[in-house]
Amino acid sequence: MTHLTIENKKYVLIPEESYQELQKTAALKHHPEKTFSINEARAHSKKLIGKWATEK
Repeated sequence: MTHLTIENKKYVLIPEESYQELQKTAALKHHPEKTFSINEARAHSKKLIGKWATEK
């Protein structure tokens, strides 16, 4: 592991294999709050599209 400081911000460099393992572990720990059925997902996406369309 290598430590870098760029513009007063600290960074850590790790090998790509370690990074991929960290990503895999994080992905396995993530649980979505709710899974939609197809009909629920369509209704939700239409609602969001309508909301975004009115914002512009």
